Amino acid sequence: MLHPSLRHPRPRLLWLRKLVWRAQAVAAPVALALSALLILASAAPARGERLKDIARWQGVRSNALTGYGLVVGLSGTGDQNLQFTIQSLKSATARLGVLLPQGVNPQLKNAAAVIITTELPAFARPGQRLDVTVSALGQARSLRGGTLLMAPMVGADGEVYALAQGNLAVGGFGAEGRDGSRIVVGTPSSGRIPGGAAVERAVPSPFATSEHLALVLTDPDFTTAKIAADAINAFAGDGMASAEDAATIRIRAPQDLQARIELASAIESLDITPASPAARVIINARTGTVVIGGQVRILPAAVAHGNLTVRITENQFASQPGPFGRGQTVVTEQSTVEAEEPQVRMALFAPGVQLSAIVDAVNALGAAPGDLVAILEALKAAGALRAELIVI
Repeated sequence: MLHPSLRHPRPRLLWLRKLVWRAQAVAAPVALALSALLILASAAPARGERLKDIARWQGVRSNALTGYGLVVGLSGTGDQNLQFTIQSLKSATARLGVLLPQGVNPQLKNAAAVIITTELPAFARPGQRLDVTVSALGQARSLRGGTLLMAPMVGADGEVYALAQGNLAVGGFGAEGRDGSRIVVGTPSSGRIPGGAAVERAVPSPFATSEHLALVLTDPDFTTAKIAADAINAFAGDGMASAEDAATIRIRAPQDLQARIELASAIESLDITPASPAARVIINARTGTVVIGGQVRILPAAVAHGNLTVRITENQFASQPGPFGRGQTVVTEQSTVEAEEPQVRMALFAPGVQLSAIVDAVNALGAAPGDLVAILEALKAAGALRAELIVI
C-alpha cells in the first residue's frame, strides 16, 4: 500500500524535493567540519623526534654491579659436594659465630653458589632498592624456593655499592625420575629478587659540576648533529650549542643546578627531524634474513640468476646366463645422469632504482632469501650496489 503522497506524480515530486533538502541541510555541517579537519591536518607541521629519544646526556648512565653469594633452603637441588660452595658455607657460618670442626665437609644438597648481577642507575641514592638476577654457578639443578644470604655487590672499581638478600622468584621448574629421565621447563637454575638489593653508595655524576653539558647521539651523524645544535640555538639563543663531532653536541650550561636541570629538560623535549640514515643492506647469514634500507640505490645492471641441478641415480641389475650355459650370475650397475637448469629471465635495473623496484625484480627472478644474498653480493662486487653490505 503506497503512501498517499506517492500515489500521484506531483505530490511524489514534492516529497522527494523535501527529502533532498533535508539531506543537504544535514550533510552541509558534516562536510564543512570534514573540510576544516582536512585544512587543519594539512596545515599542521610534521612532528619529528624528540632529542631524548635519539640522544643521551654524557656521564648520565647506569653501572653494572656483580656479586658472589650463597643460596640456601633448596629442596635437594643444590651443589652437593663442590669445594667452593663448602668454603662459602664455612665462611658464612663463621661470621655468625658457628665454626665447623676440621675435616667435616657437609653434604650441601640444599645450598648453591650463585652469581648476582644488577644495574645501578644514574643518580641512585643510598637506600634505593634494585632488582637483582641470581644465577647458579655450580651444579645446582634448581634455585626454586631458595633464599639468598646477604652478599655485597661491587662495581668495576672493586668498591661495594649495594647489598643483596632475599627470597628468589624462579619461573622455570624441573623434575626427574630414578631411571635418569628428566624434564625441564624454562630455566630453573636462574631467578630474580624484586627489590633484592639496597644501594649503599652513590656514584658521583659530572652532570652538576661540569662546565658544559654534552648530548651524545645514539647513531652518530654529522647532519643530525648540526640539526640538533641549530634547534638548541633557536630555542636557547645563538652560541648556546655547537656540534663537536658526529656524535656530540656541546652545550653551555648555567652554574645554578636548578637552572641547569630546567635547561636539560627543555632540550630533551625539542623536536627535530634527523637526517636520512646511510644506505645499508643487512644480511643475517644464520637465518637468511635480508633487510634493505629505503635509501639503497642501484646503478644500471642486468641480473640473471639460476640453479643448475645435477642428479645421479645408481641402479643395480643382475645379469643371468642363458639356459644350459656355464656362465655365472653377475651384478651390474647402471648410472643415470640428469642435468636440469631452470629457464630464468634476466632482470634489468635502471639507474637509481629504489627499494620497491629491487624487491619486484628479485621476486620476478624467483629468488629465495639465500639466492638474494648471492645477488646482492654480486651487485656489490660489480660496483652497482650503492649501499653498505653488512653481514651479521
